[in-house]
Amino acid sequence: MSINLVEKIDNFVKVKHLLVSVSDKSGLDTFIPNMLDINPDIKILSTGGTYSSIKEILGNKAASCLMQVSDYTGQPETQGGLVKTLDFKIYLGLLTETYNDFHRSDLERTRAVPIDMVVVNLYPFKDTVAKKGVTAEQARGNIDIGGPCMIRASAKNFLRVASVVDPSDYQMILSQLRKNNGMTSLELRFNLAQKAFAHTAVYDNAIADFLSTQSLENVAGCYKN
Repeated sequence: MSINLVEKIDNFVKVKHLLVSVSDKSGLDTFIPNMLDINPDIKILSTGGTYSSIKEILGNKAASCLMQVSDYTGQPETQGGLVKTLDFKIYLGLLTETYNDFHRSDLERTRAVPIDMVVVNLYPFKDTVAKKGVTAEQARGNIDIGGPCMIRASAKNFLRVASVVDPSDYQMILSQLRKNNGMTSLELRFNLAQKAFAHTAVYDNAIADFLSTQSLENVAGCYKN
């Protein structure tokens, strides 16, 4: 039998650990304080500019609940933010099953925690390529890697993790959490997973469509020999 075979799940999962890394920061100023109001013991992991925004939103409360992903993983962000969230502890936290003895052992070994909700939206690739005169290099630089990986991992594990990709869903999610004592339901997680995979599919198609319009000569012309 596969050690990754899931035999037991919970309908309702308490959101104790929240990972937030967003390009579109709209709505965070209400979503984050409300998440903390629903569960005052929640721990928030975040990156770069999102971390700075949440720290400003929470003020003095940030010290007790907010941590940079780099402090959690022990790996500083690379120069320019090229690599921020592609880390073993992050994906163990997203993919682990809390009823699985092997997974729990991995959590203890690495001092990782199960992550219960991921709030991620992606680099604005479509907006970038829509600009007049955009180069292939500017477009390439706006291909998000860590974001889609986190979305896919959390959506794959909808049995336990909520994958949030759309700021317009924040109020609905808060309403569900208040109704269910700070817990996500399996129905909510499943619906969010459907939306998450559709979101990454549209994103990847936009990249493929753009690249299909570029010639190798046009791409190579962006760089010095």
